[in-house]
Amino acid sequence: MTDWIGETFTSNVGWKHLERLVDTDIRMAGSDGERRAAESTRDALAAVGARDAHLDNFEIQGWARGSAMIHAGDTTQDCISLPRSPNGRITGKLVDIDHGLPSNFNHDLDGAVVLAASDIPDWHDRYVHRREKYYRAVEAGAAAFIYRNHVNGCLPPTGSVGTEEAPIGEIPAVGVSKEVGQRLSRRFSGNDVTVSTNVDVHQATSQNIHADLGPETDTAVLLTSHVDAHDIGEGAADNAAGTAVVLEVARALAQRESDLDTRIHVIVYGAEEVGLVGSQYDADFRNHDNIKAIVNNDGVVRNRTLVCHAHGFDDLIEAANRVASRMDHPLEVPPELNPHSDHWPYVTWGVPGYHVRANTGDVGRGWGHTHADTLDKLSVRDLREQAILLTELVVELASDDTTVTQRSPSAIADQLERENRAEGMQVIGDWPYTNVADH
Repeated sequence: MTDWIGETFTSNVGWKHLERLVDTDIRMAGSDGERRAAESTRDALAAVGARDAHLDNFEIQGWARGSAMIHAGDTTQDCISLPRSPNGRITGKLVDIDHGLPSNFNHDLDGAVVLAASDIPDWHDRYVHRREKYYRAVEAGAAAFIYRNHVNGCLPPTGSVGTEEAPIGEIPAVGVSKEVGQRLSRRFSGNDVTVSTNVDVHQATSQNIHADLGPETDTAVLLTSHVDAHDIGEGAADNAAGTAVVLEVARALAQRESDLDTRIHVIVYGAEEVGLVGSQYDADFRNHDNIKAIVNNDGVVRNRTLVCHAHGFDDLIEAANRVASRMDHPLEVPPELNPHSDHWPYVTWGVPGYHVRANTGDVGRGWGHTHADTLDKLSVRDLREQAILLTELVVELASDDTTVTQRSPSAIADQLERENRAEGMQVIGDWPYTNVADH
C-alpha cells in the first residue's frame, strides 16, 4: 500500500510544527524557550499517535549571551560572544591565522588575539571544526579567539566552545562577520586589539523528548533530532527542520505500524548546540546492544537531496541504497565518519548510525549558526519528500530481514586515524579512547 506516501506529501503536520518552533523566539540550551519547544514537540508526537511521549530532564551548564566588543585602534568593531565563552577583557596583538588549519599554528601566538576563518580550503583533506581551531589557539598560548565567517552578508557566526569536562572555555571567544574579519585583518594585523565579553554563566536544566512507535521490542531503531538552537536566529534549518521531519516521519510510521518488526524509539534531544549534551546523557545509560540503528536528522530540508553519512557501516550503506533504488530517488551515502551531531555519542562505541542532512553544496554551515538561519530558506516540498524517504528507510531498518552489525570501538578509532580526525579530536577533548583494545 502506498496511501501513506500521498498522505505524507500533502501533510502539513511537520511544516506547522516547524513554524511553531521557529516562532519560539529563543531555544538556547537551558532556556525557557527550549523548554516550551520541547513540551510542544512532546505534545505533537502524542497527537500523531506515538505512545508514552514524555520529557527526561537533566542538568547542564547554563550560558546566556550578553554584550561583546572588539576595540581596534580608535574603532569599535561588531561581534558576538561564542556560547560558553568566559567573561573577560583581553588586549593582545592581532594575528590572522587564515583558515586555522593545524599548520597555521606553527608560529608564536603567546598572548595573541587569534583571528581564524570558519571555512577550510578545497585542498585540505578534512573539515577542521571551530572547537579544534579554538583549542589549538588555547594550546598555543593565545589570549582571545575571533572566529571569522566565510559567508557574505555581515553575518557573525555563533557556535560553542568548551568541553564536557570544562564546559566554559578557557579564553574569551567571539564571532565576527566576513566583512568585519577582513577589515580587522587588513587594518589591524600586528597591532594590539581588545576583546571584551560579558556573559551570564549559571546552572540550568535541559530535557530530551522520548516516544515510541511499533511493537514493544527490547531492540529499537532510534529516530532522532535536536530541538535547541542558537539564540541569534530562528534555528530553522538547524535544527527545527530536523525535529519537524522526525514528527512527520512519526506520523507516517503510526499509519504503518503493522510494517514495523522493531520498536521505533523517538528521541528529540536538548542541548545539542553546546556539546551534544542531551545525546551524551542518553548514551551514557542506554544499553547500546539494544540499538539496532540510529537515524539522526540534523541539517535536513536545506536542499532537496539527502546525504546519509553511514560512518563505515556497510549494512547502513546497503539499506540506504536499497531504499533509494526502491523509491527511485537519489540518496547520497558517504562512508566517512562525521562526528559532530547527536549520533556520535553512540557511533563512537560502534553503534550503527546515520547522520542525515541535505546536500547544499556549501563549505561549512552556510546560513547555519547565523542570523540568516530563517524559515524562508526552507521548502515544504523538500520536507515532505525527505519525510517519505526517511519513513521508508526507518521501516527498512526495522525489518527482521535487515541485519545491521555493530562495529568495535577499536574499528571506529582506527577509521578516525585513517581519516586524519584523531589528532583534532584529541585537541578538543573529544577523544574517548584510552585503550580501545580494552573495549
